[in-house]
Amino acid sequence: MKTDILIVGSGCSGLYCALMLPRGLRITIITKSDLESSDSFLAQGGICMLRDETDYESYFADTMRAGHYENDQTSVDLMIRSSQSVIHNLISCGVQFQKEADGSFAFTREGAHSKNRILFHADITGKEITQKLLACVQRLPNVTLLEHTAMLDVICQNQTCLGAVVQTNAKPPEAMMSAVTILATGGIGGLYAHSTNFRHLTGDAIAIAIKHQIALRDIHYVQIHPTTLYSPDAKDRSFLISESVRGEGAKLYDRHMQRFVNELLPRDQLTDAILAQMEKDQTPFVWEDLRGIPSQELKRHFPNIVAHCSAMGYDVTKECIPVVPAQHYFMGGIQTDHNSRTSMEQLYAVGETACNGVHGRNRLASNSLLESLVFAGRAAADIASVLNKDPSLLAADRLAPQPESLAAYENTQALAETYHRSVRDAIAEKTKTRERIYC
Repeated sequence: MKTDILIVGSGCSGLYCALMLPRGLRITIITKSDLESSDSFLAQGGICMLRDETDYESYFADTMRAGHYENDQTSVDLMIRSSQSVIHNLISCGVQFQKEADGSFAFTREGAHSKNRILFHADITGKEITQKLLACVQRLPNVTLLEHTAMLDVICQNQTCLGAVVQTNAKPPEAMMSAVTILATGGIGGLYAHSTNFRHLTGDAIAIAIKHQIALRDIHYVQIHPTTLYSPDAKDRSFLISESVRGEGAKLYDRHMQRFVNELLPRDQLTDAILAQMEKDQTPFVWEDLRGIPSQELKRHFPNIVAHCSAMGYDVTKECIPVVPAQHYFMGGIQTDHNSRTSMEQLYAVGETACNGVHGRNRLASNSLLESLVFAGRAAADIASVLNKDPSLLAADRLAPQPESLAAYENTQALAETYHRSVRDAIAEKTKTRERIYC
């Protein structure tokens, strides 16, 4: 199989990259599950936007402070400066954000933000954005989308990526040759017992990077979301109780129903406080109280949360809900430059699987969707420039692996176990201990 551009992953970064690439390119998007089972669909809170120049210094400072000043400052600047054009592009794709009565954008605020600068669509902002992007991509005649197709490895020669080994359903592994490959495989939540991620997101691209000595960055920077709905059964992904809820006034209580923390602390600090309180109280959760938010506002702004809690037996307008920290986001990943290039030629990485340093040690709330889109767009622009300067890349005779070498990938269960172990070990080596949220 041959394609000009291979995009591995169907979340917002992969879809946006496809939309921003020249229409004359043949693009193939593969996804490990179905097209809608990406974490981009799960993002509740919203997407940040620079409101105007008077907000720049504050937004920059908030991002740096949340990241413990380990952020790449150029990446932060590029993200913030590009935010308005990204929002404009999303709106042109049909994305709708909450409006005030006068037609202006309604902005909300989350933890560690000093101002309201977050656009949202009820409490399903990620679904609204990714669904509209997917619809736009599905209308493009130059894009082929393949569901239930996993990347098993990259194909490379002399540290140059030539494509990937892929497998669709239970068929034998095949070679997908491409001029450029873009990794948009998402996070690592499937490696954790408690995670808000889909279970099939297990850091495959990170494992492949380890195998081929592709540069990584900060892979031990794993963000734990402070508040997910507690369930004794952790087989399914944890349901996230958005930070926006606390931004609108929800409180956290200990076992004695006493408030014990500032709910708007950065996520890592709040997580530490909750875990300390759980240990002190000898309880598997703390309580979150949404009753301080007017009932009508709760149902208008957070209908998905209200409905899910109701299905689980909780009326959030009348009672507190049990919440517990869970793995949520991966700040580290495959090291990329400001154009999303990796250390391997003709291989790019975007979204949660990439690390350009924008988040530092801890992601500021609602920067994830924005960062993914900004640097996916920059990858698309860089790829277009590279192919324009060297069109021979598109005509090159890609060196496909021989059938006998593809047979080595047929035991997918053993391969997956090896990949999972390599990622866990790499994280443990950096932290010198296992993550306390059950890595």
